[in-house]
Amino acid sequence: MIRVRDLELRFTGSPTPVLQALAFEVREGALAVIVGASGAGKTTLLRCLAGLQAFDRGAIEVDGLAIEAGEEGGDRHRRSLLGGGSSSAARRVPRLESLRGRVGLVFQSFELFPHLSVLDNLTLAPRRAKGVARADAEARAHRLLADLGLAEKCAAFPEQLSGGQRQRVAIARALALEPRVLLYDEPTSALDPSLRGEVVATLRRVRAGGMTQIVVSHDRALAREAADEVLVLEGGTIVARGAPGVVLDDRA
Repeated sequence: MIRVRDLELRFTGSPTPVLQALAFEVREGALAVIVGASGAGKTTLLRCLAGLQAFDRGAIEVDGLAIEAGEEGGDRHRRSLLGGGSSSAARRVPRLESLRGRVGLVFQSFELFPHLSVLDNLTLAPRRAKGVARADAEARAHRLLADLGLAEKCAAFPEQLSGGQRQRVAIARALALEPRVLLYDEPTSALDPSLRGEVVATLRRVRAGGMTQIVVSHDRALAREAADEVLVLEGGTIVARGAPGVVLDDRA
């Protein structure tokens, strides 16, 4: 479960907030697509959710771990920030680093290490960041690659893969860290339009495994084909949300 309440962020020198009065929820295991024009705040929102960007007001809760503005480095016991009362899921307010451990981010340009094989791209972070033994990291990597239809590519290097294959490797790499939530920044923007179906199929495979996912995209066809729910971001706030057909048809 992801909950966002009254989120606001203003960059120094900017006359208007990038995010303002932003509030929404994504239920556990759902795939939500956030659409909006360039400059609407989509990538900034992802950075806040991923623990890469502090914010000025409001609160974010991911899988029961909560952060509210000004307390990104806090460490005291408190009730759920968003529940309006006590919550069995309430825990210590985490540092931004703790939130990063719960959230995986798939970058727009894949960001694979070109000098490493697919297998090494997947195992580097679990081994270095989490101390996972090489054998265990490789076993999980092989399972993920098989799940995403890339079992035969473990020894390949990124330059030997198609754009769609690189995107799937980037998703597998994020999943290798066992996040509770997976975020995607424009997952089709670097791909030929003909590969959209490959991305949609991958998103559906990940959802079938129970992963909560948020995609930000300009690609309304992707939203229509993949999403459980579509949210429209304008001027840093959510102005519409609902079933893909209803929301996208209303705003065609």
